[in-house]
Amino acid sequence: MKAGVLVAMQSEYDALRRSGVACVEKSGIGKVNAASAATQMILCSRPDCIINSGCAGSLCAGVEVMDVVVGAQCAYHDVWCGEPNEPGTVEGEPQRFDADPHLLAAAVAIRPEAGSLHSGLICTGDQFFISREEDMRILSLYPDALASDMESAAVAQVCRRYGVPFLSLRVISDIHVSESEQRRSYEGFWNDISDNSFSVLARLLETL
Repeated sequence: MKAGVLVAMQSEYDALRRSGVACVEKSGIGKVNAASAATQMILCSRPDCIINSGCAGSLCAGVEVMDVVVGAQCAYHDVWCGEPNEPGTVEGEPQRFDADPHLLAAAVAIRPEAGSLHSGLICTGDQFFISREEDMRILSLYPDALASDMESAAVAQVCRRYGVPFLSLRVISDIHVSESEQRRSYEGFWNDISDNSFSVLARLLETL
């Protein structure tokens, strides 16, 4: 199976390349960049599946820095198209985008070399959160959300439109206890990150 891997940031791209992942492209940060890169990859490279890998902020107690979250579902937290659409729903699309069952099953069977692995909802929007109050707004829409990022749901929507199997993998980079502690957590994540942080993705690719 030919898997295409999308990441948002240069630091993520470099970490994956150091981990031995060869087929990876950098999209840039945010929903438009992610959707554009996913579309280009589908049309030009014709992958059998797309895996969107990167970092995310924790929304849930027990989901710690360096843990891995596998996106069983992805949803937007910053979209509303008005009545009768539900908040988070792009008109004509589902509120939640499901991961490909085969990719999801393969990913959750892997145990990371550091931290824990969780499977659940990843929420996406064009915002980098720095407070617990902002997290609570997302949780008011999606009480079961595990993590927030800026790309996953956009890539999931493109993959659904083109019929390409999709999965999102996220390493937790920060926890929003307070603004100062969140910043230290996020900066420390990139200072301490090792090649093993993306071992789940590398091992998943080996099974495909």
